[in-house]
Amino acid sequence: MAEPQRVNDPRVLRALAHPARTRILDEIEASGPVRAADVARELGIPANQASFHLRQLAKYGLVEEAPEEGRDKRDRVWRASSRSAMAVNLTELEGAPGGRAAVRVFRDNKQAWGHHVVDRAFATDHPKGSGVFTASDHALKLTDEEAHQLRQEIDDLVDTWAERTRGRDPDRRTYLVFQLVQPYPEA
Repeated sequence: MAEPQRVNDPRVLRALAHPARTRILDEIEASGPVRAADVARELGIPANQASFHLRQLAKYGLVEEAPEEGRDKRDRVWRASSRSAMAVNLTELEGAPGGRAAVRVFRDNKQAWGHHVVDRAFATDHPKGSGVFTASDHALKLTDEEAHQLRQEIDDLVDTWAERTRGRDPDRRTYLVFQLVQPYPEA
C-alpha cells in the first residue's frame, strides 16, 4: 500500500468535512472514475450540485480530471488524485491558521457520521433483502505498535477487496466498512 496522502491544509480538511464530498470520494474509491451524472444518480442530487462538489474537490487537489476515461473531449470524468489513503493529524492542523475552526467542523461532521452509521447498523426497519448490516466489536490486549499493525493489516485486506470489486457492476452496491481501532474507551 502507498504511503498515506497527508492533509496539511485546514481548507482541505473543511472540504473533507462536507458530507456530500465525503460520499463522492467514497464512491470514487468504490467504483473508480465517475462523471457528475454518476455521482448525481448515486447520491440522489441534481447533476449541477454533483458537478459543483467535484470541482470543489478538484480545487483542493482531492480529485482530478481523467480525460482518457471520457467518451470525447467534452465528457468530464473524475478520479481520485491519489490512490493512497489520507492521513489527517488533527492536533497538527489545529495549530495552522484557520485550523482550530476547520478541525471543529471536521470532528463534528465525523462524529455525526459515526453515530449515523452505528444507528443504521442497529436499526430495526431494514426492509427484507435490503443488504447486509453487521456490527462487531472485539477487545484485544495490544501494544500501540501492535494496534498500528492490526489497523494496517485490516486496511490491506479492505484494499484487496476494493481492487477486486472496483467498477460499475450493476449487481453490486457501495458498502461501507467502518472501523475503529482505539484504546478501550472509558464509560
